[in-house]
Amino acid sequence: MASENLQLFAFILALFGAFGDITATLLPNWKVNADAGSNIITAITQMQGLWMDCTWYSTGMFSCTLKYSILSLPIYIQAARTTMVLSCILSAFGICFTTVGMKCTKLGGDTGSKSHACFAGGACFILAGIFGLVPTSWYTREIISNFLDQTIPESSKHEPGGAVYTGFISAGFLLTAGVIFCTSCFKKPQGAWIYPPEQHYFPSTEQESNTGYNLKDYV
Repeated sequence: MASENLQLFAFILALFGAFGDITATLLPNWKVNADAGSNIITAITQMQGLWMDCTWYSTGMFSCTLKYSILSLPIYIQAARTTMVLSCILSAFGICFTTVGMKCTKLGGDTGSKSHACFAGGACFILAGIFGLVPTSWYTREIISNFLDQTIPESSKHEPGGAVYTGFISAGFLLTAGVIFCTSCFKKPQGAWIYPPEQHYFPSTEQESNTGYNLKDYV
């Protein structure tokens, strides 16, 4: 029962992680640059994401521009696009596998098949967490290095946005869920393997049989 509750908890974590992974991939605020300008009326907030760049004005207007050219993008953005999409796909596969392999469901056949499906789902979650953690870490490193670079003007410097933090948290959820699913699939050793069954001897029976044999010899 405890194992079923633990798997259910891991499945909920995986759902949050997958949803956050998709949200972080689509959000445009991977890095943010706030420029107040000469007064509050002209204040704007520039946001850059994996797929589009957006500008928000203090007047309430909002405009976005899609990044159509892939080759013109920096390498870390191209890598972030690829790994985040792979992370979303792997998390979706993990949800499908674990739905079949969880002990609280009636899918997947016998216990052995459900254990294999559960382990495959956990492995997918771990890979999805790794693929989600790598681009967020790399993207954050690029933001910090540009922010600390003295040759870059202040107007061109950015800070990590909400999508980066969402990606970090989602990757943590997926990694935790994957570890729980993989460890819950291993069977605990039975007591019979630790304590072998006692062997019962019946010396009285053997003695009686031997005694009978000897009596016959004397007759």
